[in-house]
Amino acid sequence: MTLQKLFLTFGGAGLSPKAPGTVGTLASLPVGVAILYFFEMQTLFLLTLAITVIGIFEINKYEKLTGLHDQQEIVIDEVAGMWLALIIAISTAVTMTYPYAEVLAIVLSFAAFRLFNIWKPSTIGWIDREIKGGLGVMMDDVLAGIAGGFLTVILLMGIGKIF
Repeated sequence: MTLQKLFLTFGGAGLSPKAPGTVGTLASLPVGVAILYFFEMQTLFLLTLAITVIGIFEINKYEKLTGLHDQQEIVIDEVAGMWLALIIAISTAVTMTYPYAEVLAIVLSFAAFRLFNIWKPSTIGWIDREIKGGLGVMMDDVLAGIAGGFLTVILLMGIGKIF
């Protein structure tokens, strides 16, 4: 396996025969949580920014090499989206006073990101359909991550009002 394919499949997670996007998202979650635990949130944000930019260029090269657009094995876009959702969710969870807010933020950010990533409403779907190359592959997931993060914030705040 080439270094490029290792990066694009997030260590091979995208090579899963069933639901590679979900497997890639699940694989990215403990890595993101570990980065948040051992480093500062800015580290995860900068790493997300870096893999997004590198991902755009590497996907363009990979698509040129294979002749195919947005292959299922490419999950680095899911990683970027999941990490953005996680960053936004944890930023709110640490301000909540109820127990297990951070654990809830992790679970909800995963679910909310996958919801927007699969459903692809509005601009997310438009980007997925209309923007070709690495930019389109990465940006629909980045936007799904932001939307998933904000949905998680709304849910966490709603739970906070109940408790």
